[in-house]
Amino acid sequence: MHAVSTRRSALIIGLMLYSLNVSTTASAAEANAPSAEKLQVLGDFFENKVATGKISGAVVLIQQHGRPVYLKTFGKRDVRTGAPMTTDTIFALRSMTKPITSVATMMLVDAGKLSLDEPVAKYIPSFAGAKVAIEKANAQGDPYELVPAVRQPTIRDLLLQTSGISGGYVGGWVKKLYDGGHLFDGQFDNAEFAKRIGKLPLTRQPGTFWRYGHSADVLGRVIEVASGETLYQFMKRSIFDPLGMKHTKFVLDTREELALRAEPLPTDLNLIEQERRRRSHPGWESGGGGLVSTTIDYARFAQMLLDGGTFEGKRYLSPAAFKDMTTDHVGPGSGIGHDYFYFPGDGFGYGYGLAVRTSAGEAKQPGSIGELKWDSLSGTYIGIDPKLDMFYLLMEQTDNERGPIRVAFRKLVYDAFANPVGR
Repeated sequence: MHAVSTRRSALIIGLMLYSLNVSTTASAAEANAPSAEKLQVLGDFFENKVATGKISGAVVLIQQHGRPVYLKTFGKRDVRTGAPMTTDTIFALRSMTKPITSVATMMLVDAGKLSLDEPVAKYIPSFAGAKVAIEKANAQGDPYELVPAVRQPTIRDLLLQTSGISGGYVGGWVKKLYDGGHLFDGQFDNAEFAKRIGKLPLTRQPGTFWRYGHSADVLGRVIEVASGETLYQFMKRSIFDPLGMKHTKFVLDTREELALRAEPLPTDLNLIEQERRRRSHPGWESGGGGLVSTTIDYARFAQMLLDGGTFEGKRYLSPAAFKDMTTDHVGPGSGIGHDYFYFPGDGFGYGYGLAVRTSAGEAKQPGSIGELKWDSLSGTYIGIDPKLDMFYLLMEQTDNERGPIRVAFRKLVYDAFANPVGR
């Protein structure tokens, strides 16, 4: 009965939010309020994506000045069952887990239980004496050679994705290296995963290169050691319960919650496989991509970030920690390089778990300097714009369409604001 009541409450909240959306959008009374006509264009875009079979469904939320100005559901959460998309649908966040893991880390820094410049090996011994794999030119036999690390990777490196830890997506010798580590064999927890990956060579010298990978997963284990709790226990006590994020967790364990789960289309094979791997390892609380959540839950987290680390009178991050987390640390002058696989994208630097807008960029995308954003393999997307006092959130489950949808979503959101700041 409790689960049913919770579900009904979430739906009632969603309907209340939608009613507020209609009235506030229609009035457009505040400066920089979005245009109702342009929001209709945004809605038409997602309706078309559903109608043409590109996605099963989605939830879109735009929140400004602390209240929703647009909230709409599209399509179905599961085309196989025909269940409609609702505001309490539960989505796999994938990499949108990383900002939450970063906040958890900075809370421990604020509490004096972590220092950003401590070596990872202090918490995960398998990283002691880390070596770096350097690709050989015209390799005969092994495609790389091992050299000593100039310095050991630190907690800050994990936050910045500059640890030298990578992932198999890079391909070539890096993929062979990670496949050989058997990281996902059998059942394992955060401690075992971190132990396994700590035995592999780093793929770059620490602090020299932005390389997306399993850094946040390792960070999840650091949080456990520093806090004395599992990653979920710490997040639940410190973030989820205080913020009221009732449906944000690593494992869904009730029939009611499982029925609310969004599923990718049967043709979205890569995402289906990635979800199979995640769901088949319930003991692994992946700090890099393991959480599931709802639109309303993640909106509360996003509002806390928009409000500088506070929410409803409670402070989650000190001003210094929040500023450090939302400052670009990898841009010009940092000594940190990157290549094609630089996911913040043109015009963005990187803080701790979030891309930070630093310029218009060559592509001259719409937006504001200082904007924060991140997205994921499953197509979920969060953009936080302090200058407009606004965030925009997309919840969906698609890998096949996430690239073009991400670009269009961003443009359509900013097109809806009559006088967007900083464009």
